[in-house]
Amino acid sequence: MPVSSARPKNSAVLVSIGGFDPSGGAGVLLDAAVFRRFGFRPAAVLSALTVQNSRAVREVNPVPPDLVRRQWRALACDLPIAGVKIGMLGSAANLEAAAAILRRRAGAPRVIDPVLRSSSGARLLDPAAVSDYLRLVRGLAELITPNIQEAARLARRPIADVPDMAAAARRIYESSGIPCLVKGGHLERRAVDILFDGTAVRTYSRPRWKRDVHGTGCLLSAAILSFLARGAALPEACRRAGAWSHRMIGKAVRPGAGRFLFTV
Repeated sequence: MPVSSARPKNSAVLVSIGGFDPSGGAGVLLDAAVFRRFGFRPAAVLSALTVQNSRAVREVNPVPPDLVRRQWRALACDLPIAGVKIGMLGSAANLEAAAAILRRRAGAPRVIDPVLRSSSGARLLDPAAVSDYLRLVRGLAELITPNIQEAARLARRPIADVPDMAAAARRIYESSGIPCLVKGGHLERRAVDILFDGTAVRTYSRPRWKRDVHGTGCLLSAAILSFLARGAALPEACRRAGAWSHRMIGKAVRPGAGRFLFTV
């Protein structure tokens, strides 16, 4: 099945602002692969350097915020940017820098994937920044895509089931002014994502793969941005990106001794 009937222009660029994962399993390297898969030219602004492999994150080293801003300015004055994705930021200062960048790109689709902690338990954003996250990005994106754990922290309420996910999505929307997709890929029976766009709750449900794949949140949010940049409406972009991501999980491989990694 073709990815989309609306192919982007060869010069159209999608920018990932996020962390560098040396394994290629997540962060800007995976985002770039997804953008290419959907016909866009990828570009990236590094917000953090990590020491990690397919097993675990060992170190997180945020990039100075002024360097984040300088990277962005160099790209923005030169390339035809068709969309921006925010991923791991590493520090409160980089969250503020990313918010300023989003504020200047109101004409292009923007997706925020609020990466707070790795699956292996490593902290990927200053705890002090989490409480201010939604306030700083208020109204600055077309979608925010927390997983269940991230949504629980941002909404400040526990999440135990799908109705809790919907309630958290509503609360995040109310606090941020941004439509919210709560990702439920780690639910026990089925993978269920819940979208609240400010008007309606939509449910996207798929069979759950029984494999531990690194970078599922990065893959999904990068695919959603790609569909938005092709002109898809938000509910359709979430639906199509979710279905595509589900297929990619089935094709993931295990090149090392740790988690499965995507082959895009």
